[in-house]
Amino acid sequence: MFGWEFPPHISGGLGTACYGLTKGLSKISDLDIIFVVPKAYGDEDQSKMQLIGANNTHLKQVQDHIRKFKTKHTYLEVESALIPYNDPDEYYSFRNSELFGHNKLFKVNKEGKIEFSGKYGSNLIEEIYKYAYVASTISMENEHDVIHAHDWLCYPAGIAAKEVSGKPLVVHVHATDFDRSGGSVNPKVFEIEKMGMDAADKIIAVSNLTRNIVINKYGQDPAKVETVYNAVEPVSFEQKKAIKRGVKEKVVTFLGRITLQKGPEYFVEAANAVLQRTDNVRFVMAGSGDMLEKMVARAAQLGISDRFHFTGFLKGDDVFKMFEMSDVYVMPSVSEPFGISPLEAMQSNVPVIISKQSGVSEILTHAVKVDYWDIDALADAIYGIIKYDSLSGTFKEKGKEEVDNLKWTNAAIHVHDVYSDTIKLSQ
Repeated sequence: MFGWEFPPHISGGLGTACYGLTKGLSKISDLDIIFVVPKAYGDEDQSKMQLIGANNTHLKQVQDHIRKFKTKHTYLEVESALIPYNDPDEYYSFRNSELFGHNKLFKVNKEGKIEFSGKYGSNLIEEIYKYAYVASTISMENEHDVIHAHDWLCYPAGIAAKEVSGKPLVVHVHATDFDRSGGSVNPKVFEIEKMGMDAADKIIAVSNLTRNIVINKYGQDPAKVETVYNAVEPVSFEQKKAIKRGVKEKVVTFLGRITLQKGPEYFVEAANAVLQRTDNVRFVMAGSGDMLEKMVARAAQLGISDRFHFTGFLKGDDVFKMFEMSDVYVMPSVSEPFGISPLEAMQSNVPVIISKQSGVSEILTHAVKVDYWDIDALADAIYGIIKYDSLSGTFKEKGKEEVDNLKWTNAAIHVHDVYSDTIKLSQ
C-alpha cells in the first residue's frame, strides 16, 4: 500500500483515512499489510502493519539505472498552482526545469538511500518522481499479491511497482482535480490522475459522486470502479476535560480549508442572514487557505466581524475542542468527494448541516442537507437548530447513534473483497 502521509505526521483527511482503513484491514486474518510512505519518522504506530519509508530504502541500483528509469517514466510539467489533497496552507508552482534541469539526477547518499522531505513542498513533483523510483525497488524486495495506491501523489509509485512485479494495481480516489480546482482542472494533474486510473486493474472511489466523476470525466469502465465509503475512527471523550466556551451565545462552526472547494463564502453569507434574525449566535471559521483574507474582508463589509471568529488551521485535539464548543457544524462544500469532518462532529454530539454536493450526504440520514448555493436554506437550517432545543437534541442523539455504526472494519471488508476480485481477474 502506497500512501503519502501517516499519523502522527498528517495534514488532513488523506492520512486520517489511510490510518483508519489500515487499522480496519489489520483485523482481517489472511491479510498482511506493508504500508509505504515517502518519509518514515520512526514514531508511527506499526502495531497493525509493517511501515516502510522510501527514505530508509537501500538502493543497489546505480545512476545509470536511474537514467533508464527516467526514460520510461516521464512526469509532466505543472505550471499552475497545485492544491495537494486536504493540505491546509500551501500552494505550489513547478517548472519543467526544476525537475529536468542540467544533470538533474537523484542524489543517493553514502548509505545508498534517497532523501525525502515527506511534505507538500516546492519539490513535490520531484518527490513523487523519486517515490515512484524507490517503489520499484520496494516492490522487488517485498513479496506481495496486490498493490494499493492512495490518491494521485501515489499513482506513479503504484504504476512503477506494478511494472516490476506484474501484480495487479488498485488505485484509491480520495479526490480528483475537478474537486480541488472547482472545475478549472490543471491538465497536467489530470493527466497523472488518468494515467493512474488507466493503469489500475480496479479503482476505489470514496463515494458515488466521485465514482461518477471517475467514469464520466476520466473515461473509466463502470465495471472497474467500486464505491467504498470512508468511516470515522472511534474517539473516547471520557478523559477529555470540560471545555470552557467563554461565550454564552450559540456557536456555529465551519472547519476546513478556506478555499473554493469548501464553499466558505456561502457560510459567511448565511451567517449574515442568521444574524438578521437573532444576535444570540457567534460564527467560527476554523482553517486557512487562499480565500481567508477575502472572507475576513467580507465579514467586515457586512458588519458582522464582532460575531465572527477566525482561528487559523486546527489539527489533532484542537479539532475536537472546537467541536466540543460548537452547537452546529456546517460543511457547505461545492464539491466534496466524501467529507470525514461531519462524522467527527456527530461523534462529538454536534448537529451537522452538509451540502448535497458531498459524498458523505449519500450515507447520512440524521444530517440537514442543503444545496451549497442555497444561502436562504442554509440560514434557515442554522437558525432552526440554534433556536429549537428539541430539534438540536434529536440530531445530537440520532446522529451519534448513526455515526457510531460507520466503522472502518466494514470499509476494510469491502476493500478486501475488491482485492480478491482484482487478484482473480489478473490470474
